[in-house]
Amino acid sequence: MALPLHAGTLGGGIALSSQLVDRGQAITKATPILQGVLSWTTPDGWALGLSASAKARSPGRMVEAMGQVAHYWTLSGDWSMQASAIYYKYPTGNRFFDRSEGGLHWTYRDVLTFGVSATHFTHADHERTRGGADANFHWPLTEELSLSVGAGVAKSYFDPYPYYRYGHAGLAWTRGAWRVELDRVAADVKTPRYWRSRSPGAEPWVATVLWSF
Repeated sequence: MALPLHAGTLGGGIALSSQLVDRGQAITKATPILQGVLSWTTPDGWALGLSASAKARSPGRMVEAMGQVAHYWTLSGDWSMQASAIYYKYPTGNRFFDRSEGGLHWTYRDVLTFGVSATHFTHADHERTRGGADANFHWPLTEELSLSVGAGVAKSYFDPYPYYRYGHAGLAWTRGAWRVELDRVAADVKTPRYWRSRSPGAEPWVATVLWSF
């Protein structure tokens, strides 16, 4: 459900995930993560979004906050395009991941999406701006069940490691305001020894339950 406003539509959601993972890189250890999202879209293609994440066992301490502005264009009956700017903030100890990101994505019939991005890390010691590219495929299997497959390549968060590959494959069940998703994730990302004790890596399976409003 979304609430119509004078110049746009307000929507959002609340989710519970088994771990916070970004492009195959574990942001937190494997622990339940509570997430809240708000978005506002306009008829002429603009969108603003805010989200916050916290460990479910200590919801008063955010582990991630995100702000986004984006614009959508309809290119044809089959193709659309999105340009976005996003800022990520990690308030409780993971300031290493603080970053801004710009990206361009193209979508074919809500089935295939591919894009490129440039990420600028606020606290990196060496190379701060790093590129990436990804593609995602979504296919409905039944009225409520759908298949999702994705893959990408990105410059490592950690110096001096090179680009790494990541991907996922999963199923999502949607009914009304509810969505349940289970993904098998994989990545060949390398991390320094000092980081492994803080975040031992992404679990092979990530589950999410989402309620939208």
